[in-house]
Amino acid sequence: MASGGRAPLTMKTTTAGTLAWVLVYSGLLIVSLGLFLAPRDGAIGSAVIIAGVADAAAGVLLIWLRSRMKDDPKEKP
Repeated sequence: MASGGRAPLTMKTTTAGTLAWVLVYSGLLIVSLGLFLAPRDGAIGSAVIIAGVADAAAGVLLIWLRSRMKDDPKEKP
């Protein structure tokens, strides 16, 4: 057990890679939705764009974390 009595968070490398790309592409799709909404209502469009950028940034962070993970030899692609 890790300090504090909590189990460490573990994830398969393939799961991390898949989730990362889903976050990146969904974030870009949300940004494009925000760009279409912005001319009609600037506040809503801006909020949607910010949410999309945060979503894509989470995906980029997960790609970086995935690059630091050790491959499991038992895991098959």
